[in-house]
Amino acid sequence: MDNASAPSQAPHRAGFACFVGRPNAGKSTLTNALVGTKVAITSNRPQTTRHTVRGIVHRPDAQLVLVDTPGLHKPRTLLGERLNDVVRTTWAEVDVIGFCLPADQKLGPGDRFIAGELAAIKKTPKIAIITKTDLVDSKTLAEQLIAIHQLGEELGIQWAEIVPVSAVGDKQVSLLADLIAPMLPESPPLYPEGDLTDEPEQVMVAELIREAALEGVRDELPHSIAVVVEEMLPREDRPKDKPLLDIHANVYIERPSQKGIIIGPKGARLKEVGMKSRKHIEALLGTPVYLDLHVKVAKDWQRDPKQLRKLGF
Repeated sequence: MDNASAPSQAPHRAGFACFVGRPNAGKSTLTNALVGTKVAITSNRPQTTRHTVRGIVHRPDAQLVLVDTPGLHKPRTLLGERLNDVVRTTWAEVDVIGFCLPADQKLGPGDRFIAGELAAIKKTPKIAIITKTDLVDSKTLAEQLIAIHQLGEELGIQWAEIVPVSAVGDKQVSLLADLIAPMLPESPPLYPEGDLTDEPEQVMVAELIREAALEGVRDELPHSIAVVVEEMLPREDRPKDKPLLDIHANVYIERPSQKGIIIGPKGARLKEVGMKSRKHIEALLGTPVYLDLHVKVAKDWQRDPKQLRKLGF
C-alpha cells in the first residue's frame, strides 16, 4: 500500500495562531466557532477582550492554539499602552496571523493601521479572513475580496490565503482550520485532549461575569468595569451527586456614580447579570454554582499602575 495515502503517515502539527482586527471585527466569535465552546469573551461592545484567552482546536492531524489578543488601538491611557504592547509581543510569537475584516464594513483607517503593523512582521504567514459574510450579498463580498487583495499589494503583504467565513452561520469555519493546520510546525499536541483553554478557570469566570455586566451598559466606557473572582470553593456538606460551587466575585468600577448603573433600580440589573453569567459559568464548569456578586469602587483604576496590577493587568 502506498504510504502517501495513509493518513497516519502525515506528521502531526501543533502551533499558535492569533486573530487580529479592529474592535468588533468578529475575532472572538470566530474563536468560539472554531473551538466549539464559548471561550473568548464576546460582546457587542468594542475593546472587551483583555486577557490573552486561548482557545484550543483539537484535530486528528493538528492542534491549533488560538491566542486572542486585545484589539490594537491608539492608546489613551496606561492600560491602552499595556494592551498594545501585549498585542505586538503576541504577533511576533505566533505561527499564523489571521487578519479579520468584517464583510459588511468598507476598509477604514483602523484596518489600514493594523495592516501597516502586520506588514512589518515579515516571517509569519498571514491569512485575511472576511468575517460576517452572512450579512452581505455576493456582490458586496466580491468587492471586499478585491479591496483586501489590493490592500495587501499596496503594503507589500503577501496573503497566504483570503478566506470568507461566517462564524454565526458556521460557513467555511472548518475550511479555515484546514488551511491553518498545514502552516503550523510539526509537533506533538501541546495541550491534553480535553483542554479548551489554558486560562485559569477563575479568569474565565471573571470574563463571563464582565461580559454579562457590559451587556446593558450602553453609555459607560466598557473599560471601566473589571471583575475579580475572590474565591471559588466547593460548598461543604453537600452530597457527592449534588455538588455546589460557591463563587465570590467583585465587580470594580471607577466612580461611585457608576454604581447605580451597574446595580440598577432595586438591584434588578445586578440580579440579571448574576443570572446570565451563572448560566454560562455552569456550562463552562459543568457544575451548579452559587454566585455572590458585589460592586465596589476602585478610583480611576485604569490610570493607576498599582490598581492595574491588583486587577490582573
